[in-house]
Amino acid sequence: MPKDPIVFTFFLIFTGAAVLATVAMFARQSLLVAYIALGVLLGPWGSGMVQDPAIFKEVAHIGIIFLLFLLGLDLQPQELLRTLKQSTTVTFVSALLFAMIGFAIGWAFGFNPRENLLIGAAAMLSSTILGVKLLPTTTLHHQRMGAIIISILLLQDLIAIVVLLILKGHGQGDTPYYELALVLLYLPALGLFAYGVARYLLLALLSRFDKIQEYIFLLAIGWCLGMAQLAGALGLSKEIGAFIAGVALATSPIALFIVQSLKPLRDFFLVMFFFTLGASFKLDMVGQVILPASLLAAALLLLKPVIFRYLLRAFGETDKLSGEVGVRLGQISEFSLLIAVLALDAAFIGEPASYLIQIATLLTFVVSSYWVVMKYPTPIAVSDELRRD
Repeated sequence: MPKDPIVFTFFLIFTGAAVLATVAMFARQSLLVAYIALGVLLGPWGSGMVQDPAIFKEVAHIGIIFLLFLLGLDLQPQELLRTLKQSTTVTFVSALLFAMIGFAIGWAFGFNPRENLLIGAAAMLSSTILGVKLLPTTTLHHQRMGAIIISILLLQDLIAIVVLLILKGHGQGDTPYYELALVLLYLPALGLFAYGVARYLLLALLSRFDKIQEYIFLLAIGWCLGMAQLAGALGLSKEIGAFIAGVALATSPIALFIVQSLKPLRDFFLVMFFFTLGASFKLDMVGQVILPASLLAAALLLLKPVIFRYLLRAFGETDKLSGEVGVRLGQISEFSLLIAVLALDAAFIGEPASYLIQIATLLTFVVSSYWVVMKYPTPIAVSDELRRD
């Protein structure tokens, strides 16, 4: 055992990521897939070189928080409000259809009604990380597609919060109705608080000390993590708190500088997130649920783009935009992985149902990221024609 196990593990993660990322580039595959594969190879169910990936789980979670903060900085509140009505209808109609698909596949393979409901809930969601990570910054800043994708993902994240609250209440043996009512109260209150602090304090500080880049960097990180902690204390997700923190600063002229300065930090933590995801995966469960998981993944990969495309076209969006949004949202979410794990811990579902969701999610990650990288502009495209940052 090395004298510095943490340093040694970081060496394994980032040196291994560099090697597999090189292989992925030659294989025309998404780098995210390389990070997941590295986790499987080095984790307890692979070579065992990293025995306890849980140590890095909370560290990796910071990457998602920064991702949502930068997402908020990239989104003008006016654009979000303009797409809210459309996005609400599209999100909830599509969520119902995806839930029915997941429930039907679970039922066909003999899972009980409670497990089928959880499989359906997991199927409702698309990946915020893949959706945003594979979206060029120029699209976030200047194009309608970015606002539509972000609005849908945010509403899906709120659905995920409701599901997680229900699981939390089940694990504690009570009902979550009181907690759900508090969420509906706290969410707008948190938004108003963030707006007030940003307008009357943060923007004044940024304006006065805008030439000191180190101060801006520290203030941005402190604001992001502070709002994340506050949201968590109120029963909301930390990701939602970070997003609201970003939106509150989006109107500032310095917002673009903050985005650029935090990108390397975000990418560092996202490598950790996907590595931890792969390292936590139990390979011995694959044989038991590979058939229903593959069927669920295939059904969602095929039907999600079609359903999103149809719904967006019904609202007057162009066929090209609707089709691309559908493909970019055509996978299952990292929140679905969290739902599967927490549902198992709360004894809400059994281990086979939990791993069905996890395997199906990973399969959609691989196929969807490959599909997007090969067909549409992304920051990590393998061809020069499609590479957009």
